[in-house]
Amino acid sequence: MDVICLGILVADIFANPMPALPAPGQLGLTDRFLLGAGGCASNTAACLSRLGRKVKVLGKVGTDLFGGFVLDDLRRLGVDCSSVAFSKTHPTSGTVIVNVTGEDRRYIHCVGANADFSFADIDCSVLDGARVLYVGGYMVMPKFGAEDLTQLFRAAKQRSVKTALDVVTPPGLAMSRKQLESMLAYTDAFLPNDDEAEAMTGLKDPVAQGSFLSDLNPACDVVITLGARGAVAIRNREIIRAGPYTVQSVDESGAGDAFAAGFITGLLEDWSLEKTLSFASAVGASCTSALGCTAGVFTLDEALAFVARQPLKIERIRN
Repeated sequence: MDVICLGILVADIFANPMPALPAPGQLGLTDRFLLGAGGCASNTAACLSRLGRKVKVLGKVGTDLFGGFVLDDLRRLGVDCSSVAFSKTHPTSGTVIVNVTGEDRRYIHCVGANADFSFADIDCSVLDGARVLYVGGYMVMPKFGAEDLTQLFRAAKQRSVKTALDVVTPPGLAMSRKQLESMLAYTDAFLPNDDEAEAMTGLKDPVAQGSFLSDLNPACDVVITLGARGAVAIRNREIIRAGPYTVQSVDESGAGDAFAAGFITGLLEDWSLEKTLSFASAVGASCTSALGCTAGVFTLDEALAFVARQPLKIERIRN
């Protein structure tokens, strides 16, 4: 197995972009709905599979219709779901994504079985033979806390498995430096967006955010994603800033997870930071070209060809 993706599993319902939200009591029309497996672990795993990697997903779903659908959809996308656990008390997590033309998307979310996922649901022997362990949606799985992350990542490092971490920051988050140091102690790549990094560091500038987080573990690659404004990345004190790729965007849902899949590919291939960031940016941009979180994502050859045709603007801030 190339990659283990652990984290939140969600049944996503997408609405194609509509001109405006309906008023109370009014019927709003969209020309398409899409139901797909979603959540950080699902999306990243599916994108990695599309990029040609062998992937297994770990997480929790309910015993309801949506749970069966999520697993069936992931299998269709080439992801191993044999280690997914089932909650006896919670329904499968779900999100309705409403897209309005010219506006940021809106979410209606049920936490569901993700609230029931804990370290007890993980058999660490699943890490044997893996090359990268990715955790996505950390901090919105209430029963999977800091000690669990440390224990899991320590087990990965004992097996020479690289670790990658992405987060979802709950409202009102406040973290001490000690908590952040603990979170990053066994992390090889940390991939928050700038809003999440601001919540954790209190800093607004993405370069300052990345520098602050990198100082907590200089051996960790820190990447601050900026959506349509590109990304900032730090490795071994080297800081680079990438501009965005311009594509015709339909739905930005899942772009960050696709970026994570691209960055993990760079870790697997031992690419330079610049090549990894360019590739990840291309994969993330491709995700936005179609409704849903995986339909538009490049294959490996498509992404490499895209990067070769359109070199990304890279600013070197510190060598």
